[in-house]
Amino acid sequence: MLSRAQHLGRALLLCLALGAAPVARAEPIRLMMGGMSKIVYLPAVLAAQLGYFKDEGLDVQVVSGPAGIDTSTELIAGAIEGAVGFYDHTLDLQSRGQDVLSVVVLQRAAGLAELASTRSAGGRELAGSATTSALAMRPARGKRLGVTGFGASTWMLTRFLLARAGVAPGDYTVVPLASDTRFVDAFEQGTIDAGMVEEPTATRLLTSGAASVVVDMRTVEDTRHWLGGPYAGACLYLRRSWMLAHRHDTLRMAQAFTRALRFIGTHSAEQIAAVLPPEVIGNDRAGYVRALASAKGAFSQDGLMPDGAPQTVLKVLMTAGSGLTARHVDLSKTYTNEFVKGSP
Repeated sequence: MLSRAQHLGRALLLCLALGAAPVARAEPIRLMMGGMSKIVYLPAVLAAQLGYFKDEGLDVQVVSGPAGIDTSTELIAGAIEGAVGFYDHTLDLQSRGQDVLSVVVLQRAAGLAELASTRSAGGRELAGSATTSALAMRPARGKRLGVTGFGASTWMLTRFLLARAGVAPGDYTVVPLASDTRFVDAFEQGTIDAGMVEEPTATRLLTSGAASVVVDMRTVEDTRHWLGGPYAGACLYLRRSWMLAHRHDTLRMAQAFTRALRFIGTHSAEQIAAVLPPEVIGNDRAGYVRALASAKGAFSQDGLMPDGAPQTVLKVLMTAGSGLTARHVDLSKTYTNEFVKGSP
């Protein structure tokens, strides 16, 4: 097992030179996310690339880790100052005695899709039975299902959809794949029957014909349909102790993130892609732009927690068999809107 220092070292190797000009600050703020190219985390990349952190007088280093669950681990270990990941992690961590909270909501949708592989017999069976009802995942019984990692949001939402369809955890096989490249290979080679992926990987697989949609939660409306209410997906979350000791830095970060959200809301997908480095866009620029165009509407316009979203996330976690109950979590302590409002 790798040490915390080795995990962080591996992540730092993936760090992009975003907004790298030095600023007058004693210590950098390290933010980690589970994949720099994933569109759900785009506001963090833009805030660095466009110099918004620097404008706020911050030296923020944006680094990439293998998965959201690894980001949470690094945050709790103190190896990073902030995590850019899914809001559900704050509830799970609080239930384990870790006081973390979201300070900026980036997406009002899950931003994920369960896709079936067209290269495997099991995937074709699953795709052929696709429906918009809660039973859509019932044909997944006995199938091999890809997720980012055990404990990741893709794992949790996969379990939720299957539980709602009446499929027990022992009736399917979970395959942790970690990287987008491994997901694509698994779909194209038919080594998994289905998997839950973000953009732009979803668009890439659908465009190539390697996959078809079973459950789509990439938009606000579709997320409400499948998960039963308002939702909060990607967010910036911090340890409360760090936030309280660095209130000014937290405010400045929140302002940089909300500025990035406004940039997304006021520019076309092509204009946004034009300011991103090639490492983020990848080899298929046209595919990235198509994916971003379809994903733009899921981003928050103001960074605020949507009314009712914490309750929906808690319900999903409980249904997924996480072991959480309402008494384990004080939802009011899992987020704050004060920093995006500019009045901490």
